[in-house]
Amino acid sequence: MPWKFIDKKDARREFVAARWRNAESMVVLCRRFGISRQCGYEWWRRAQAGAVTYADGSHRTSRALVLAERWQRRVRRLRQRYCFAGPAQLRWYLQRAYPLGPWPAGRTIGRWLAQAGLTRQRRRHPRAGPRVERTVPVARVANDVWTVDFKGWFLTQDGRRVKALTVRDLATRYVLHVAHMESTTERAVTAAMQRLFARYGLPRAIRVDNGPPFGGCGPHGWSTLTVAWICLGIDVLYGRPGCPQDNAAHEQMHQVLHQQTAKPSAGSLRAQQRRFERWRRHYNHDRPHQALGMQVPAALYQRSDRQPQPLRWTYPPAWLQKRTDPRGRIRWRGRARLIGQAFGKRTIALRPSGAGVVRVYFGPHLLGELHATDTTAIRPVCLRLAPKPQHQPRTGRELRPLPRTLPKI
Repeated sequence: MPWKFIDKKDARREFVAARWRNAESMVVLCRRFGISRQCGYEWWRRAQAGAVTYADGSHRTSRALVLAERWQRRVRRLRQRYCFAGPAQLRWYLQRAYPLGPWPAGRTIGRWLAQAGLTRQRRRHPRAGPRVERTVPVARVANDVWTVDFKGWFLTQDGRRVKALTVRDLATRYVLHVAHMESTTERAVTAAMQRLFARYGLPRAIRVDNGPPFGGCGPHGWSTLTVAWICLGIDVLYGRPGCPQDNAAHEQMHQVLHQQTAKPSAGSLRAQQRRFERWRRHYNHDRPHQALGMQVPAALYQRSDRQPQPLRWTYPPAWLQKRTDPRGRIRWRGRARLIGQAFGKRTIALRPSGAGVVRVYFGPHLLGELHATDTTAIRPVCLRLAPKPQHQPRTGRELRPLPRTLPKI
């Protein structure tokens, strides 16, 4: 049976009409309408005074009206001057500019800004996916694991900022790439990595940190860049957030790179890039490593046989396949559901898991669940997943067969 909704105006009008008929006492009448006698007498007093409206009056106090009249215009002027300041910062600016209070609260200033249309809508992020145990990669063979990171920036002598992308093979210590990047966006890093894949082949796994452009806010912490790597059959290994020691070997290489090429820095970006290339040749061909038995990395590194070729996953017939829009959303049960911007224009599969619940898969990877009662975005899986198996090294250069289809369920 549906709920019955009664308008307050109609209820008050009916109460006053019944009181005018004087068919029931005030106590019985208030009990029938579900209001207190104090409220009933107030309605009756207004009707006797000739009130023509039964709508709710304003609950704002006189102090709130005075406060708005005094500060609202000043808040708008401050917002135009400090366009990125929030309500708490604007209140601090008010206190500094006008020492005589009282000043409006931060929530009041935020409400004024929203009413004036001076606020920006926060970007809605997808929820995190299921937690997976992070393991330290072990690489014994070339191209088992590549480590990728951005070196900390520094300035050249002409004042230009250097942001170097570095790529190194973990097993052989061979530095594949050291180059300044004009842009550190996902598109720029994708283009640089595609050139490396065409030159050296594909690795089995890539070790990165959780920051952009390698990490995102969606399921599993993946970004558009790492999702593209996963589509090529590359495992993406993340370190713990805020723990650079998980990629200690790469960070130590950064220290050596900085000491030998940036103290002092070169006069220009071109000169600094030439230093990077000379250092890379020296590091790979002329610098022996104790961990390699005093061998140089170039003597151990060999190009990978795997070529860049996107994987094609097939799903069971009972699963519903959906293609996301450029923002990583799908429509399910008549509503737009956010999967993650990293999965924009990708095909995902929905596996029924219960009444009004489906599990979202991207190939063999479980991203989370969609609930009919949750009309916003994907929800992380509640069950406890088994830890991800540790990356197993191989003793030869044979290729491991990659799964092309999912197991039948």
